[in-house]
Amino acid sequence: MDLQLPLFFSMFLFVYTFAYSVLLRNWGPKHRLEASSCFISLAHGTPVVILATIAILQSPNPTDFAAPNTKFQALVLEYSIAYFSLDLLHCVSFSPNDFVFIFHHLAVLYVFVTCNYIVGCGAVPILGLLVVAELSSGCQNAWTLAGYRRTEIVAAAKFEEFVTPYFLTFYSVLRVGLAPVVVCKMGEFYVGSLVMGGNLIPTWAWISWLCVIGMAIFGSVLWVGNHWLLWFRPTKNRKEKVSSHVSH
Repeated sequence: MDLQLPLFFSMFLFVYTFAYSVLLRNWGPKHRLEASSCFISLAHGTPVVILATIAILQSPNPTDFAAPNTKFQALVLEYSIAYFSLDLLHCVSFSPNDFVFIFHHLAVLYVFVTCNYIVGCGAVPILGLLVVAELSSGCQNAWTLAGYRRTEIVAAAKFEEFVTPYFLTFYSVLRVGLAPVVVCKMGEFYVGSLVMGGNLIPTWAWISWLCVIGMAIFGSVLWVGNHWLLWFRPTKNRKEKVSSHVSH
């Protein structure tokens, strides 16, 4: 019996429980649960970027988007499946109205599960997208945790304010700029393979992957666009106040 998935799930559950019970024991109930989610995201993000990059580089042919998955690629997918499964349970249990977040995790799990357990092929571009998505994970979680403490700790508020434009820029480059390029390359390969024949990935699979990933990218565009607006408005107001003060 393959114990990798339950082992990874147990590891993330331990991180979640340890963060909630020990590291965040002095936090108020308002943000304690969400901060615990950030800690399992930290335990997933940076390690999976390294693991996925290695899995891609070790692929016999990294340009073959329909190649059979290697054992190491399957391991990396299971590592991420374990994380997204636990974080989805967290969200459904404590933030059931966060439909965008729930849909995102369901979409990711659909692609990873079908790629790993049903199709057994095509992990290279999916792991590439995982690297693109998780490169900003560490910065995003630090930014989020600082935001939770901004009203209680002055340094946290200053850190969040300083980091916000840099994080949003980095996130935009990755999710809005680079991710669509990877998806377009996937579509180009799959359509070309359909014309030439010999694609190991069923048509239903790659079409559904492109649709689901496209919707997830659109959700990222809406998310980062909203945060850019939230950041720009107070910045604009501050500049207008300074300009008004100088003119008087």
